[in-house]
Amino acid sequence: MIWRETYMEKLRGFIDQTELVKIMTGLRRSGKSVMLELVREELKEKGVSPDNMIVINFEDMSFDHLKDAKVLHDYLKSQMDAAHGRSYLFLDELQEVEDWETCINSLRVNSDADIYITGSNSKMLAGEFSTKLSGRYIQIQVYPFSFREFDTAMREKLPKSSDAELFRQYLKQGGLPLLINANLNERDSKQYLKDLHTSVVIKDIVKRNKIRDVDLLERIIGYVMANIGKTFSSNSISAYFKSENRIVAPETVLNYLNFCEEAYLFGRVKRQEIPGKKMLQVNEKYYVADHGLRQAVYGYNERDIELVLENMVCLELWRRGYDVTVGRVGEKEIDFVGVRDEKRIYIQVCYLLATDETIKREFDVYYEIKDNFPKYVVSMDELDMSRDGIQHQNIREFLLMDT
Repeated sequence: MIWRETYMEKLRGFIDQTELVKIMTGLRRSGKSVMLELVREELKEKGVSPDNMIVINFEDMSFDHLKDAKVLHDYLKSQMDAAHGRSYLFLDELQEVEDWETCINSLRVNSDADIYITGSNSKMLAGEFSTKLSGRYIQIQVYPFSFREFDTAMREKLPKSSDAELFRQYLKQGGLPLLINANLNERDSKQYLKDLHTSVVIKDIVKRNKIRDVDLLERIIGYVMANIGKTFSSNSISAYFKSENRIVAPETVLNYLNFCEEAYLFGRVKRQEIPGKKMLQVNEKYYVADHGLRQAVYGYNERDIELVLENMVCLELWRRGYDVTVGRVGEKEIDFVGVRDEKRIYIQVCYLLATDETIKREFDVYYEIKDNFPKYVVSMDELDMSRDGIQHQNIREFLLMDT
C-alpha cells in the first residue's frame, strides 16, 4: 500500500472533527478505498481500537442487504452501541445506497461518530445532501497517481531506473494505482484500463442516468478522447455527427458530457479573457481523468503526444489545488492559467521546441501579459531555453517540483 501524503495532509486536520463528514470523490479505482485504509492506519497509530472502526464497501455483495438508508442506519447504530467510545465509519462507494444522505445526516447529528465516505459520482454532493449538510462536510477529490507518486512507487521496484525511463512508462501507462501495485505487463495493463473504462461507462454513466442510446454515448466519449485539450462546444460535436448523417441535438450532447463529468471521466476547463476576469461561454476544453485511459481506449498515437502532455499538466494543477482556466490574450491562447490563494501561474505546454516558429508561438504570448506572476513553457526538451523571465522546464522536472 502506497502512502499518499498529499491527500493525508488535507485530511489530517479534520480527523476527529465529528461535526464534519469527510467525503472523498473521484474516478473509480483512483485510490479512494486506499485513502480510507490510510486513515485507519493513522488512527491505529493514535491508539484507536479496530473494534471502533466500522468498514463497509458497497461494491461487495455481502453488504447488498444494507443498500436501504433505514436498514443501514439501524445496522450502524447497533454496531456503534456495541463499541466503547467514539466510532469511526468508513463507507466506500456509498452512492449505491438509496437515500443515503438521510442516514448520514442522522448519524452525524445523533451519534458520536467520525464519518468518512467515498463516491464515484459528483451527484452525491448535490440536492438534498448538500442542503442538509451545508458547511458540515469537506470534499477531497482523489486523482490517479501523479508522476511524483508514480516515480516514488516505481523506485522501490526499479531502483536503477532514471526519471526519464520512468516518465516514458508513465506516459504510456498512466497513474491508476493498481497498475503499479500489480506489476502488470503492457497487454494486461491495457486490458485493465479498457475494463475500467467500460465499468465507468456502464455503472456510473449509463445505469445511473438511465441512458438508452449507449452507442451515442460511446461515440461522444470517443470524440472527446480524440480531441482532448482542443476547444470545442456541444454545437461542434452535434455538427460532427450531422456530417456523419446522424442528427443529435446539442442539448443531448451537453447532457452526456455532463454525465461524464459527474462520473469523473472528464474534467472541463473554461476559457478566460486576459487581462480581466471575463469567462467565455463557448469552446471549452476537456481533459480525461487519467491519460492511460485515453491511450488504452482511443489508442496511442505519436502525433497526439502534445495533447497527452497537456492532459498531465492540467491534472497536476488540479491535484495541487489550482482553479484552472484557458487564457485568451487577443487572438492568442495560453494553455493554462492556474489560480490558488490569490496567486497565479501561467503555463504553455508543447512536445518539443524544435523550430523557431514553435519557440516564438510558445514564448511570445507572454509578452502581452504585464504582471509578475510565474510564466512557464513546459516541454520534453532537455536543454533549458528560458528567456526574458519566462521559465522553460522539462515536463518531468515540472511535474516533480513544488508549485
